[in-house]
Amino acid sequence: MFPPKTLLLAHHGTAGALRAEALAFAIAVPGATNIVHALVVPDFWDGMQGDDWLNNASTRDTFARHLEGQIEAENAQQIAALREHCEARGLACRSQVAVGDPAECLLEMARDSGADLVVIGPPRKKGEPGYRSRMNLETLARGLACPLLMAR
Repeated sequence: MFPPKTLLLAHHGTAGALRAEALAFAIAVPGATNIVHALVVPDFWDGMQGDDWLNNASTRDTFARHLEGQIEAENAQQIAALREHCEARGLACRSQVAVGDPAECLLEMARDSGADLVVIGPPRKKGEPGYRSRMNLETLARGLACPLLMAR
């Protein structure tokens, strides 16, 4: 298992994700470890339409396209940044983006990628900026066929 051949790194740019990135880089071996960047957009964004303040279908559709564009742009930035960090360390990297329940998406990505190890960041501390997607750690830990490592 060590060094892992395929390391699934859950990363969406938060402070916790950056700690997971540092841990993954400490474990990964250039030429031996492939990083699979798992970027999960929590499904709470699905219903975001602004219905409480937008009063017609056209305006809601425009808002939805704007929101999707913002999320796609942020994801592209995260993917490019991590790819650059991996390349600087001689690590192969590919990214996967999924929308849904974070634990379920990571389970599917780990299964599909054949991950030997999954690295995630710690839960977001109160007052720390970023998503609060409420990862169900029990679901993730019980469902994985490989070890789970959480950065501190």
